[in-house]
Amino acid sequence: MFILHWLQTFGEYLILMGRTFSRPERMRMFLKKYVKEMSDLGVDSIGIVLLISFFIGAVICIQMKLNIQSPWMPRFVTGYTTREIMLLEFSSSIMCLILAGKVGSNIASELGTMRVTQQIDALEIMGVNSASYLILPKILGLITIMPFLVIFSSATGILGAYATSYIGHVLPPDDLTIGLQHDFKPWFMWMSIIKSLFFAFIIASVASYCGYTVKGGSVEVGRSSTTAVVSSSVLILFSDVFLTELLS
Repeated sequence: MFILHWLQTFGEYLILMGRTFSRPERMRMFLKKYVKEMSDLGVDSIGIVLLISFFIGAVICIQMKLNIQSPWMPRFVTGYTTREIMLLEFSSSIMCLILAGKVGSNIASELGTMRVTQQIDALEIMGVNSASYLILPKILGLITIMPFLVIFSSATGILGAYATSYIGHVLPPDDLTIGLQHDFKPWFMWMSIIKSLFFAFIIASVASYCGYTVKGGSVEVGRSSTTAVVSSSVLILFSDVFLTELLS
């Protein structure tokens, strides 16, 4: 029974995505909504991304120094491990999990409210492809802005590590710099960006499906927001395993 329900849900999701990725009827209106969604979903999330990344970078640096550093290891190991953790996992996977809670619930609640107040039905009556008109700008907007959020996250995390070095005197700044530069592989940065593009699509499309297909009233809108966050988070974790194996 559970498998049948899952297959039905997956089929409805694919049908909705098929309606979504169609040519916009009015390109000027689409571009306007596209820019607006980039601002609402991405630019408005920069603050929380920078704040969390700064403190996570500082905490990682402190933890690495306290728990890994030993007389048998070079002193730059702390900076090296901090950089690898920020690039490979936090700035892409963990940051997208955090954004799934903020952005995913926002998308699901917005579309769910439009559904229960019959605004989507009004668009359908007027002959507008409501899926493409409402969902496509959200997906493309989040995919476009997500690489910049990943770059900002990585840079801010490194700044947090330097803050612990200069202010907290956890380790000498020169040792941290050597560790950050040691054996740097540019592909790791590209891998983080590629993974974030997949995660951005998961967040926007799953949240849009949960909100677009909601039935009932305000209580169901709240449940759809919760479902969107949980579902997108689980899918991000699953896809992270396969993408990491595929891109490594």
